[in-house]
Amino acid sequence: MVSGDIGVGKTTVCRALLRRMPERFTTALVVNTLLTEKELLRTILADFGALVPDGTRKDLLDELNRFLLAEAGRDRRPVLIIDEAQNLAPPLLEQVRLLSNLETEKRKLLQIVLFGQKELREKLALPELRQFDQRITVRAEILPLDRRETSLYVQHRLGVAGAEGGAFLSPSAERLLYRRSRGVPRLVNQLCDRALLAACLRDAARVEREDVVRAAESLSDDRGPAGRSLRRFLHVPWFAALLLSFLRFVKGGGL
Repeated sequence: MVSGDIGVGKTTVCRALLRRMPERFTTALVVNTLLTEKELLRTILADFGALVPDGTRKDLLDELNRFLLAEAGRDRRPVLIIDEAQNLAPPLLEQVRLLSNLETEKRKLLQIVLFGQKELREKLALPELRQFDQRITVRAEILPLDRRETSLYVQHRLGVAGAEGGAFLSPSAERLLYRRSRGVPRLVNQLCDRALLAACLRDAARVEREDVVRAAESLSDDRGPAGRSLRRFLHVPWFAALLLSFLRFVKGGGL
């Protein structure tokens, strides 16, 4: 289970993980979690590229089990990734738990990775989901950037965009950018985008503190506080590699 506040990059980590999967992994990604139990099973089968039969939930489960056994026979490892998992209702979470029971005498047939907001942790603390919570063998939280990392992140984004040399943000602009965004990458992106536009309107080559002030004001109508204090940041490629390492070597029970 990978959790984190809004805007810290959970979906980015999820996509990075998918890009790094070797050929021997078969993946299914579920991004729409506002589904019924049958719709969830049909979505999983379709994204795996398996046959999606008409019929009952049992028919769908039987087909998924046949598919997973066939993949195991080819020495492939199916991985189910569910994004926005905090939206799954308790009955759907119980359905996901039951999927983790699909196994042979030697190994689990399906590995499951959940990405969700902090509400997912709260939901799994419910008494009726205790069995599900106990199945989770690895838990990680993605936290926002600290001040130094925020600066490096902005420099990296500018470099990818083609900027070369020079200080594009003044020291006071960088300090205010961090205070207003609290290192949440999505907010950093939004503030930088509008601050660069403000500097452009001034016909200036560098973003100053006043540009960040204007950017923050332009977002204030539809944005709440930037977020809680930050402690550390898990770099996306490194974190995706960590998840991949877990999926390669886990053989026992659990999601």
